[in-house]
Amino acid sequence: MTTLATSDTSPAPAAGIGLILALGVTQVAGYGALYYAFAVLAPGMTKSLGWAPEWTYGGFALGLLAGGVTAPFAGRLIDRYGTRRMMSIGSVLAGLSLFALSKAEGLVSYYAAMIALEVVSTLVLYDAAFTALTQAHGAGARRAISKLTLIGGFASTLFWPLTTALLAQADWRTIYQIYALGYAVLALPLHAFLLPRGQAMSVAKPARPSDTPSLDGYLAGSARQRAFVLLAIAFSLQGFVVSAMSVHMLTLLQGFGFSAALAVTLGAMVGPSQVTGRLIEMLFGANVPPVTTAWVSGALMPLGFILLVAGGSMAVLAGLFAIAYGISMGLSSIVRGTVPLQLFGPAGYGAMLGKLSAPGLAIRAAAPLAFAVMLERAGLAASTMVLVALSAAAALALLMLARDVGRAER
Repeated sequence: MTTLATSDTSPAPAAGIGLILALGVTQVAGYGALYYAFAVLAPGMTKSLGWAPEWTYGGFALGLLAGGVTAPFAGRLIDRYGTRRMMSIGSVLAGLSLFALSKAEGLVSYYAAMIALEVVSTLVLYDAAFTALTQAHGAGARRAISKLTLIGGFASTLFWPLTTALLAQADWRTIYQIYALGYAVLALPLHAFLLPRGQAMSVAKPARPSDTPSLDGYLAGSARQRAFVLLAIAFSLQGFVVSAMSVHMLTLLQGFGFSAALAVTLGAMVGPSQVTGRLIEMLFGANVPPVTTAWVSGALMPLGFILLVAGGSMAVLAGLFAIAYGISMGLSSIVRGTVPLQLFGPAGYGAMLGKLSAPGLAIRAAAPLAFAVMLERAGLAASTMVLVALSAAAALALLMLARDVGRAER
């Protein structure tokens, strides 16, 4: 029988609030500049560079793939040298990568900059930030992670309109240069002066998923390996769905008969729903096991798609889809940080997140193109049912994980 360690739910010290706010600011800026700005700037980049759109999006996909491959290595670096050092270095490298992207003139320089940008992002975005909170708070980092994702949820809300407004005054190159300088100037001092000095937790060599020694009550042996596999499957399948929807949501909604204006309105409901889900978890989820939050959030995603399919062109059910999908996305960001902490413990946490993220990032890279092909060749109904099936399979994996953990605790 394996007894899982329970997370400390005591309030973080006052100094922890400053750490959460600092990381929240850098996550909003990081996701905004390194990720969300691309969706707005891509058409102008395609026109300026004079090639077909698939070359522009292909560079983004290749960058995500490279980020997935390097994520475990980035996690090991963070575990070994601490988040203060690695996120500070990452801040500088991210600014340089954004600047290099602004100077891209051809296919080679563009793809090199996109790969560099996504590889460097593994040192500064959520996985690194979750590790910083775990190094500061150990096994009691759950509430801090919830608070951080609550702040981070505003990245798209702020940066889509900001980038659109800037695009009315400047071209994509100038905007990326502004973001390059702004991100480095903002993130570097916050990472360098407010993150934990060194490592505030044990950073012994990370245990592999199949290692058998017990880690202070955390999962070990075959139970650890099975939990790792179930999490990797769930994160990967959800990653495909979320990545496909990030590009094709408006197309999907219009395919169900909604006008372009109504589709945009429905899509805009997803962001606030994410934040709402995270706020509910932060306020009321302290006594709910992270694995329970995981399968509940996983189940909301296929439920939302089923409502969309069943409702046809009914705006009310489409709105319920947007809400369910948004809450699921919002909770899944928390789950990504809290469930590995609950099951595997803080030792080697950064490397563990990297290993869990790697397959998901690679699959996410291929999702927009794969789903576009599905829409063209299989049609709207069949493509939507693929999303239902994949998200339902992810929810099932998380439910199996929760059942396994429940048995281990008895």
